[in-house]
Amino acid sequence: MYEYNEIIPRTYIVLDGAPYECIASHVFRKQQRKPVNQTKLRNLITGKVVEHAFHVSEKAERADITARKVKYLYTSKGQFWFCEEKNSSIRSSVDASLLGDQGRFVKPNEVIDALEFDEKIIGFKLPIKADLRIVDSPPAVKGNTISGGTKLATLETGAIVNVPLFVEEGDIIRVNTETGEYVERVGKK
Repeated sequence: MYEYNEIIPRTYIVLDGAPYECIASHVFRKQQRKPVNQTKLRNLITGKVVEHAFHVSEKAERADITARKVKYLYTSKGQFWFCEEKNSSIRSSVDASLLGDQGRFVKPNEVIDALEFDEKIIGFKLPIKADLRIVDSPPAVKGNTISGGTKLATLETGAIVNVPLFVEEGDIIRVNTETGEYVERVGKK
């Protein structure tokens, strides 16, 4: 069980029988009242975000979420297909909305963590940063800094991100999978 002030971002709790992930929390005190932890919680099954206030006397049940390694195979008709890390004959699919926007940074045959609650996949934990190759990028035009010195580049997964003008086709860049932003160039072609 979590105390009211232990519910912080990236903790998983059970509220009304459903698993939630804490996205944001703020413990505060109004005048002479007891402290309150105002949280934003994301339902891991529906994806809906709700606000909930935990008072000093309240506790929350810790969600029993397990992580299992799966290998991403391919995407077809809005479904992401996975197989077991060691046994490729056991396959399963999930809706594309379950991976969300981060799904565009997953490469085929990449091993990621599937989060399970009651033996059902409810989400995925991807690495925060991914190294991807640029497959298409227009050449930099000298003096073209009116757009802030960036250009659009297509990655090997099909995702399109803003990159600096010095990055070229064939370079390997590091991308933040949570924000979808360019971080740094890892290797030149």
